[in-house]
Amino acid sequence: MAQFTPPPAPNEVEAFIGKVITDLSATFSGVLVNVGRKLGLYQAMADLGACTSAGLAEATGIRERYVREWLANQAAGGYVAYDSEKQTYALPPAQAMVLALDKSPVFMAPAFDVAASFWLDENQIVDTFRSGHGLGWHAHNHRLFCGTESFFRTGYRAHLVGEWLPALDGVVERLKRGALVADIGCGHGASTIIMAQAFPNSSFIGLDYHDASIATARKRASEQGLTDNIAFEIKAANEFEGRDFDLICFMDCLHDLGDPVGALASSRKALKSDGKVLLVEPNAGDRLEENLNPIGRMYYAASAMACTPNSLSQQVGLGLGAQAGEERLRKVAREAGFSNLRRAAQTPVNLILELTP
Repeated sequence: MAQFTPPPAPNEVEAFIGKVITDLSATFSGVLVNVGRKLGLYQAMADLGACTSAGLAEATGIRERYVREWLANQAAGGYVAYDSEKQTYALPPAQAMVLALDKSPVFMAPAFDVAASFWLDENQIVDTFRSGHGLGWHAHNHRLFCGTESFFRTGYRAHLVGEWLPALDGVVERLKRGALVADIGCGHGASTIIMAQAFPNSSFIGLDYHDASIATARKRASEQGLTDNIAFEIKAANEFEGRDFDLICFMDCLHDLGDPVGALASSRKALKSDGKVLLVEPNAGDRLEENLNPIGRMYYAASAMACTPNSLSQQVGLGLGAQAGEERLRKVAREAGFSNLRRAAQTPVNLILELTP
């Protein structure tokens, strides 16, 4: 006998419709954040202060009718402030830090390029879910690579040299003297370049299996005038050549790997006896209910679209996911042969672990 399920109360339906409308509003508007960033609208507003749609149009060379509609959307979402008496718009300081100032420690606008790539990859992901097969990082739309680089660079620039490396026992002193460092899964090289700039006496090698990303990383390093202490190589996470590394970094990438245990085991063998691994991962609780929040929602989406499919496309295919949690990460590290594991630092979005043999 079928179990009777009572119909939802009208207020429950209305409440959920409201939630969906809020999500649709954010989804529809996300593309306009990209539009504003790429056309320099946010930057112009930060420079101008309070302005009319005509003033912003004149400053940017964009047709006023488009600017007016864009501003209305941004005001409705609270991304810009509207003064109804003066009929002017302004980008408040907090919004400017997040949307306009690319050197800000909380610049987040490039993340919308990642979201754009997910929509462009929708058909591939539908096929991937149906087949149960994986989808490699290299198979995604190129906007995923550029958006990830820009978004992660904000966090690395804000925390890597000033907080995360100093939290590792004795590492900064070694880097100042001269150390050998590998940056695994370096992508476009944002973290590698930041470290190489900060520690000119040390040598840095960025490794990534994606040839196009390595080509971009080399270009980025050249643009920064870095030639003497940095190199990039097309190699998988476990392809070390017997070098004695002082530090091996996994920056937001271990959970993407098909065989994270094997990658960590290879890195342990490549370390000096007193070397260390810096493991930076998304900050997550060990239980699902601890991650049922906006940050968890964002990371689970990224995990479903990119991280887990990439892992399942490779050998072993462990599929850690972007919200693995500290205990699961510790288990992987122990299986790889690391006996000493310490939480060195954390941010609201990142967990930083120090691993030693």
